[in-house]
Amino acid sequence: MASRNLTPAEIEERFEEAALTLKRMPNPPGSGPSGYGSSWPAYVQEAKHAYGYHEARMRVVPNAAEIQRMEEALDWLRLIDHPEQDRATIDRRIVWMRADGHRWRTVCRAVGLGRSQAWRRWSAALIQLSRVLGKTQQRRLRRKKCPVRLRVDADT
Repeated sequence: MASRNLTPAEIEERFEEAALTLKRMPNPPGSGPSGYGSSWPAYVQEAKHAYGYHEARMRVVPNAAEIQRMEEALDWLRLIDHPEQDRATIDRRIVWMRADGHRWRTVCRAVGLGRSQAWRRWSAALIQLSRVLGKTQQRRLRRKKCPVRLRVDADT
């Protein structure tokens, strides 16, 4: 973490980076739910697809530093707190859906709030995170500032 307090805009960027990193994580076949399907092989519609003449897709796998920042940002979601547990859960969901790139209309439908109320809760959650992260940063700095102990030689 940086040595200064993070602003709500910087926290928003970190969540967006975390969502992008999570999308770029490898997902090998068979690792997700099986769902509905057929045991038959896929039917080839055109001859050019049978021989692999389609465009190659490249996937960039995130590096260790990006994964570490993603995990740190995901841990921040637990810091969004409210006395009502349901409200904290909804606020976390709003923050993550916005970081994942969902439009406000989709977010509002998912959480059952109006657009202005959802925006207020989203901005309040980011401000709360900024304050909480600032307090934890100050605690870490206080721990690092331990008094210097000088060794006194007995010979003098």
